[in-house]
Amino acid sequence: MTTASFKYMDPASYVDSSEPFVKPWGKVDDGGRSFKYTDRTRPVENIRGQEDKFGTDVSGFGVYHYPAEEKTFTDDQQVRTGYYKEVEQLLRDKLPGIKKVVIFDHTIRRNQKASPRAPVQQVHVDQTPNAAEVRVRRHVPANEAETLLKGRYQIINVWRPIGHPASDFPLAVIDWRTTKPEDFVKVDLLYPKRQDQDDDDRGKEAAPKGQEDNSTDGYEVKGETYGVAPSDGHKFYYMKDMTPEEAMFIKCFDSRSQSVGGKQGLAGMTPHTAFIDPATPANAPGRQSIEVRCLVFYE
Repeated sequence: MTTASFKYMDPASYVDSSEPFVKPWGKVDDGGRSFKYTDRTRPVENIRGQEDKFGTDVSGFGVYHYPAEEKTFTDDQQVRTGYYKEVEQLLRDKLPGIKKVVIFDHTIRRNQKASPRAPVQQVHVDQTPNAAEVRVRRHVPANEAETLLKGRYQIINVWRPIGHPASDFPLAVIDWRTTKPEDFVKVDLLYPKRQDQDDDDRGKEAAPKGQEDNSTDGYEVKGETYGVAPSDGHKFYYMKDMTPEEAMFIKCFDSRSQSVGGKQGLAGMTPHTAFIDPATPANAPGRQSIEVRCLVFYE
């Protein structure tokens, strides 16, 4: 058990609206946003040794020992061709009944000054139900999408440390069973308008501009995520010193879950965030990790 501070959306800093640029928004390239954070101190329980108490359908997340052949994650093409296959096999081995897996994105985070992406300290869920459907239509051939949307499908992030245990900026998750629908706040994702026609964003993060800019000129809405409002009921968990031989499934959406009017008790999503563990040794190497975002379709 440890105790840490977590960044939530401040409910006093935004209005409930569906109108673009009035609705809460955040920019993907410089940290600019229309809302403020509020910090809450919470206990965080280590799940090591009790992994079997959790799972994507129960708590919204699961951790598995499953070493990967890919080790360095420095060759983008090798990540896409080699590691993507490993991730698909991992999903099929751990989740029964999978019919099809479509990997649509990955992000490599390194807690280094020159890295395009660093660990994110904000409690969030990567996709809303609307964004999940958009992802299906964007990444699945049109002649398949309608049929697949009628069945059960999920978005699952597969998260893995790189190179050494993730003691620095570990990943915390909130047990879905301790959340309420009103905890989740829809936030538009703003992307810079692109001049080219390349619609494949996988692994193409650009370095942050270095300062937050609250101007929306030159930006467009291209996604929707959930921010999370604070709640004393949330229970946080983490896998202490999670190793590169371990992988965490983080559910972001499930079309059959209680969260969207489906089966009672079936987990819908997992709020998650990086955090500063006060027990981390000062000389711990900077966290490096990869998250692979997957559309998972079932028989």
